[in-house]
Amino acid sequence: MARKTVKDMAATCPCGGSSFHACCGRYIEDGLPAPTALALMRSRYSAFVTGNEDYLRETWLAKNRPSGTIIEKKDPIKWVGLKVLNHQELGDRATVEFIASYKKNGRMMKLHENSLFIKEDDRWYYVDGTFF
Repeated sequence: MARKTVKDMAATCPCGGSSFHACCGRYIEDGLPAPTALALMRSRYSAFVTGNEDYLRETWLAKNRPSGTIIEKKDPIKWVGLKVLNHQELGDRATVEFIASYKKNGRMMKLHENSLFIKEDDRWYYVDGTFF
């Protein structure tokens, strides 16, 4: 899947926020660190939508980062919505529970995850998640 450009995302951010550039684009494309674990999770969702595997890799905790492909290109899915259910930050650890809706082979599906994040050197990183 080709990466979408900022022009493609001018109306609203895939995560449901304001314009892409004012919301997740400043982290994904401008390189600003996400200030909270919630902002990082939303920007990672937007990176999945826009096909930005480099950003996903950069924001994954190094010791847990997959070495192979993160976004499957031969059997693509279409992300259609994000709903944040809960988030908690305690010091340098945080969790974000969310449901991401997507279509695969024309069938609507949902990914329900409780993601773990840690903060190292003033940057939040995705560690892993528990699926429901």
